[in-house]
Amino acid sequence: MSAEPARIRVASVPRSHVYIQHLSPLNSSVSTLDSGPVSVVRLPDPVPADGTTVPGRWWPPAMLDPAWIADHHNEFDVFHIHFGFDALDPAQMAAVVDELDRHHKPLVYTLHDLRNPHHPDPGSHDEVLDILVPAADEVITLTPGAAQQISARWHREATVLPHPHVVPPARFAPREPQSDEFVVGVHAKSLRANTDPLPVIMTLLEAAADYPDMTIQINLHDEVFVPGNHWYNPDFGTTALALSRHPYARVLVHDYYSDDQLWDYLSGLSVSVLPYRFGTHSGWLEACHDLGTTVIAPSCGFYAEQQDCFTYDFGEDRFDADSLKQALAQAYSARPAAATWPDRREQRIFLAEQHAALYSRALNA
Repeated sequence: MSAEPARIRVASVPRSHVYIQHLSPLNSSVSTLDSGPVSVVRLPDPVPADGTTVPGRWWPPAMLDPAWIADHHNEFDVFHIHFGFDALDPAQMAAVVDELDRHHKPLVYTLHDLRNPHHPDPGSHDEVLDILVPAADEVITLTPGAAQQISARWHREATVLPHPHVVPPARFAPREPQSDEFVVGVHAKSLRANTDPLPVIMTLLEAAADYPDMTIQINLHDEVFVPGNHWYNPDFGTTALALSRHPYARVLVHDYYSDDQLWDYLSGLSVSVLPYRFGTHSGWLEACHDLGTTVIAPSCGFYAEQQDCFTYDFGEDRFDADSLKQALAQAYSARPAAATWPDRREQRIFLAEQHAALYSRALNA
């Protein structure tokens, strides 16, 4: 008879984000390790006390609270932080770490963002990282470049594990042959702090004149036009709408896409250009890779280490328009290989095994 799998209960912050969902084996929680089978069970996200939710129901993350840890510490074996601490100050994060230590619960931290894309200034995020990274029993990140920065800044050796697939298995399919229109998408979304789409858009519109079939599609969320909304930005909204008169531009204003709408949108693009002045890694890039949509990414962060893509020189203090035009020319004539579901499935099994092994190591340290 086969041995019963060792069971590890993980409080993931959050649980319902697609990244965390795709760290589990398909149709099972059991991973096979050299030491035997291990079943990783992740706790569901608690519903926030104030009822505030976004799709996925994990925001704000109720687990990131010393009181929650004190009340529920007997329900989990490992505490794993991914996202969701944007609003926590250093004292609050220190209190979370102290409460975990009080109950002898190992902390695992996956460092997705060396620079928070929602914060215009890096100071508060850096202060929280200065607490999290040294305190974690295990540190994970997504790329070798990010691991090198973690080593240089905190003298910690991070385990590098790739980003899992984003789109569901049924969405993996060969790309349709190129249509009569070469569509280059710039998704401004709601203009989060690291996004600066206007210089990118204007350069692409200028370059589009050199191609016989190119359209620059500009997408933004309708909340930028809603007074009192956190993302209210009528100046950019008005500028973007005016671009609809440009012969090579298409401007779409809409609410947040559902997952299916987003996959349809990305599948309809020839190229997606990421207009980020700063950042580290990108789930958007991974979704494009899953769907076979070419990406042009900025030189900041470690996007080019995540997946094959074309790059241009863009950062907080620089923008090289010629490098963007060159990347566009490369993307027009060549398409990086798209992901296949068999490859992504094998990667998902690998990621599940690696996390199970890492949790076991943290518990046995």
